[in-house]
This record gives sequence, structure tokens and C-alpha cells, in this order.
Amino acid sequence: MIKMILNADVKKGRINKNIYGHFAEHLGRCIYEGFWVGKDSPIPNTDGIRDDVVEALRKVKVPVLRWPGGCFADEYHWRDGIGPYESRPKTINTHWGGVVENNHFGTHEYFRLCELLGADAYITGNVGSGTVRELREWIEYITFDGDSSLANLRRANGREKPWKLPYVGIGNENWGCGGNMRPEYYADLFRQYATYVRNFSGNRIYKIACGPSDANYHWTEVLMREAGRYMDGLSLHYYTVPGTWQKKGSATQFDEREWFVTLKKTLMMDELITKHSTIMDRYDPEKRVGLIVDEWGTWYDVEPGTNPGFLYQQNTLRDALVAGINLNIFNNHCDRVHMANLAQTVNVLQAMILTEGEKMIVTPTYHVFDMYKVHQDAQLLSLEFTSSLYSYGDEGIPQVSASASEDDHGKIHISLCNLDPNTVADIRCELRGTRRTRVSGTILTSSEMNAHNTFDEPNAVKPVAFSDAALVDNVLEVKLPSKSVVVLTLE
Repeated sequence: MIKMILNADVKKGRINKNIYGHFAEHLGRCIYEGFWVGKDSPIPNTDGIRDDVVEALRKVKVPVLRWPGGCFADEYHWRDGIGPYESRPKTINTHWGGVVENNHFGTHEYFRLCELLGADAYITGNVGSGTVRELREWIEYITFDGDSSLANLRRANGREKPWKLPYVGIGNENWGCGGNMRPEYYADLFRQYATYVRNFSGNRIYKIACGPSDANYHWTEVLMREAGRYMDGLSLHYYTVPGTWQKKGSATQFDEREWFVTLKKTLMMDELITKHSTIMDRYDPEKRVGLIVDEWGTWYDVEPGTNPGFLYQQNTLRDALVAGINLNIFNNHCDRVHMANLAQTVNVLQAMILTEGEKMIVTPTYHVFDMYKVHQDAQLLSLEFTSSLYSYGDEGIPQVSASASEDDHGKIHISLCNLDPNTVADIRCELRGTRRTRVSGTILTSSEMNAHNTFDEPNAVKPVAFSDAALVDNVLEVKLPSKSVVVLTLE
């Protein structure tokens, strides 16, 4: 029996809706075939953007979409992606498969996509191979409503009014594919670039610095010490890789050992956020600077027979647990985590959506985001408990991951993940500071650890109503099935 105490009168901060953000890079079939099919495509589209993908993503209330990369961003020159399609240069995507990029999806198409999704824009500027002037002019092109050559160029290309641009990342992974820089060098470069990321015509930009990979605490220390006062956010990248970078493991063919290792590595996210936040606290005790986890998710070997540079992988119930665990961690760190962006939205890595020609399916990860959307902009509640262990061999990890919030309508939502693929978790949760009389819920689970949706069986894994929760004298009792994600609503 796991004993919990929910302190409904102890609110710990607002869960920023941007924690449920996404990431779309010019990589494999994410942009082309995923979002973009072109205006002449027989696949139903709006201005070249797939209608089915937009409809699915609107349902989960995508709050923000990061673009154009990723490693691609530090070789992307925005002028290549504006103007008539036939005039746009063809460039080589050196990072992802060496394929030719026709630049048909550029600035105008991206902002149209954001409008269709109802999502805020988050562009990553080119620091690795670009210039300060290039980024500054891109921002003017996007946001200035006056009479300037760049604003008039935007108008000539079909957009009269400027767009709102809330978020700008200054470079991507500049410790690696974005230039192999030292933190001291990048800190100075960030300060220079940030100076020229201007606010035009009432647009206010939240400036995000390239932060660390994984446990590179030295990078965080240097960036906060040398440039913390010039930034609004600091990024963090961490991927769940069950094997090695050379042999990561299969997305669908795995045993319980690989299941256990995957979830254990996912739980590392909590330690990483805690330790990076501790460093940030020394320089920013008011927590003004947000930790922006703008790349996270599982990374496996690509599906057999697919281009290794396209990073196309299937998505199983295991990925749903990874998503649920991470989102609970982000919720519980909402005092410092202001945004997170799953990598990536369509057809790449831990995708929400997979497409094949005119066909489209949603993944178990998509369903978790749909279930968890109730936490967006809600108030985090204090939830105290010590989990029982899920043991494999001589190792153990917490069996249950959880977070709780109260929305603006007074409904309390509790999200629960049972990491153990074999054992039910019995939970007894005492409610304090509130009185509730009704509980309802939704569950995502399957009899098989590697259950996943295919184009032949698109609904093999989908949420259903959950009935093994009861409220008795203001105590919530839950039988949480093995390998499951559950979201409860208390009224």
C-alpha cells in the first residue's frame, strides 16, 4: 500500500502550459510529409499544411512549437526560405541524411502552421554558421510593422501584418553540433547576440540561451555566472537512451531488462533538473530565468529499412510511460521549468504522430499528452508520498510517478504512472484542505509492454475510462494497474 497525502490548500506555483510544448526540426519526415505536403497535394491541406495533423495537434492544445532545429538551425539561413518557391535555393541538410532541402517550408509557412495550431512561435537562431546581423534582420522581418526594407519585403512576400514572436533561442547545442564551443566563448557570444535580439512594434522576446547537455553542470555554472542577467531562459537537453549511442536498442523489440533500464534512465531527469536548478539558484534566487527543457524523449535505433539519418522510430506503451514520468517531473519542478519541448512532433524520435502517405496515426505518447493537458496553466498541489519499489535483478526504482494540480474551475487532477509491468500499485490518498465527493478517470495501458499503434491497427493502444478509483470519507483509493498511465479528476 502506497500512502499519499494531497494538500489541496498548499499550492506550489503555476504549471506553465509551455511545459507541454513540441519541437519540429527539418529532420527526416517531420516537416516534409509530416506537416508539409504542399498546396498541390491530393492530401487534404490548408496552404500546404496537412489538415489531419493540425486537427490532431489542436486537440491536445499544443502551446508552443520550436523550429527549425536542432542541429539544422545552426546551418539555416532564413532568406533561403522566403519568396516564390521556384526562387528558393536548394541546400544540403548535412546533419540529417545529406538530403536536398528545397526550402519550401520557411518563415511564412512556419507562422501559418503556428496560427493553424493556435501555438506560440519559438524560433532557434543560427549562431554556429550565421551572424548577429542575420538574426537581427530575421526578427525585424518577422515583427516590425513600420516602413523598413525588411518589413516591406515581408509584405511583398504576402504578409502585411507582422507576426508575434514570443521566444527566440540563441543557437542550439553550441557545445556540439552548433559549433563545438567552450562555455566561456559561448557565454560571450550569447551576450553579443542577445544585445541585438530587438523588440519591435510592441513584440516582447523571451531570450533563451543554449544550456547544457545532460549532466554538464560546468556549462550551467559558466553561463549563469557570465550571462545569466542577459537571458530569460536556459535550455537543457536530455534523451532517454536505453543502450549506448552506438547501439541504442529497438523501439519495439525489447525485454523487461530494457524496459527497466529505459524507465530508470528517464527518472534521471529529476536529478538533472534538481542539480542544474541548484546552480541557477545561486545566481538567480528569484527564479526569474526559466529552465527550458527544449529537447527530451526516447532515442532508439531507427526502424529497420529506414534511412538512418531520418531517426524514424515506433512508439509503444513504454514511450507512454516515459512521457508520463517526464511530464510529472516537469510539473513538480514548475518553479524553475518554464517550458519543455518533446522531440519530435511527427515521424521523428518520440513522435506524437506518424504518417505514411495520406495515412496518419497517433501514438501512445500522443494519448498521454491528451490526458495530461488538464495540467496546463493549473496550480501545482502538494502531493506527499514515498513510493514502493519496482525491482529488477538487484536494482530498484520507484514504482509510482505522480503529480497533482487544480485548474481554474476548481477541479483537481492527479496523474499517476505505474512503472512496474507486472504488479498493481494499491494507493490510499488522504485529501486535506478540500472535500471531494466524485472521482472519474482515464487509463492508458495494454497487456503487452511493447504494444503500439500501426497503420493497420491504429487503435491498438488508446485511453479508456478508468473505474478502479473510489472516494470514501475524503480518502481516495486507487488500484493502479501494472504498466499504466492514469489521470484522475476529483470534483
